Amino acid sequence: MPVRLSRRRLLQAGVAGGVVVLTRRAGAASLDTLRLDYAYYNPVALVLKDKGWVEEEFGKTSTKVEWVLSLGSNKALEFLNGSVVDFGSTAGSAALMARANGNPIKGVYIYSRPEWTALVTAKDSPIHKVQDLKGKRVAVTRGTDPHIFLLRALDRAGMSTPDIQMVLLQHPDGKTALVRGDVDAWAGLDPYMAQTELEDGSRLFFRDPSLNTYGFLNTREAFAKEHPDEVLRVLRVYERGRQWALANPEGVRDILASAAKLTPAVAAKELERTDLKNPVIGAEHRNAIIAAGDVLKKAEVVPADTDITATADQLIDPQYVTKLDIKAAAK
Repeated sequence: MPVRLSRRRLLQAGVAGGVVVLTRRAGAASLDTLRLDYAYYNPVALVLKDKGWVEEEFGKTSTKVEWVLSLGSNKALEFLNGSVVDFGSTAGSAALMARANGNPIKGVYIYSRPEWTALVTAKDSPIHKVQDLKGKRVAVTRGTDPHIFLLRALDRAGMSTPDIQMVLLQHPDGKTALVRGDVDAWAGLDPYMAQTELEDGSRLFFRDPSLNTYGFLNTREAFAKEHPDEVLRVLRVYERGRQWALANPEGVRDILASAAKLTPAVAAKELERTDLKNPVIGAEHRNAIIAAGDVLKKAEVVPADTDITATADQLIDPQYVTKLDIKAAAK
């Protein structure tokens, strides 16, 4: 609608000029409890939970902090949609899919650029390429980056979901099903993917980092409108955690290993595929999820009449992280 478009352009102009104004709505309620998710695929959140830095910051205003475990983007998005959490960790493509399907969220920060998904099979499996999946049982968690990665891999191979037998399982159960031989392949997710790779000899037979979308930290749109200052405070603490993780690779490895009950080697394998250098959400992340969106429409995961570009623009909100004036580390 014209009014919304005008406001978006004004916001973009303000960001481009280095001026971002965050104002609290008149009469906004104080924040009694802040609810965040943590996830084994979001190492920065694990650092924050371990160090107690969110509690330290929000204790200044007597705000309680609650942590909720997300086992996948689909769970984080369910929690956001149901107001179980105020901030949720997802893949960018999963956030786009949720926004297209009516989940009113805003992506405000990039917690990682990971290669956290690949197509995985058992070490002695005859499967060596995507085309070998025809007619095979493939474990996948719907609504997550591994799901979208699988769709894009099939599309590139001239295939689609009717060509395989999708077995819907949450990520750790997918790994277990693969190891047991209950499925022929799995759209994997770290750290479970790294675990079976190192401990069971499972093979990552199809990899493409460019088809992995970024780690989006999302907030509920209503929360951001009601508590813009608190969004900024959360991101400041996230920055503290990210900088600590970059400076302490062994420390973040040990935190991940302890939280997810992994060996140090498995935790290190996940982290070697995880880039924490650039948290500033913007054009490159927008372009990545738009590319994923075309396949989502083709697979009928989002409505056929979805304007993917407009949805990406509605999702990505750089104003808060721009306010922090973060400079991305050199790649």
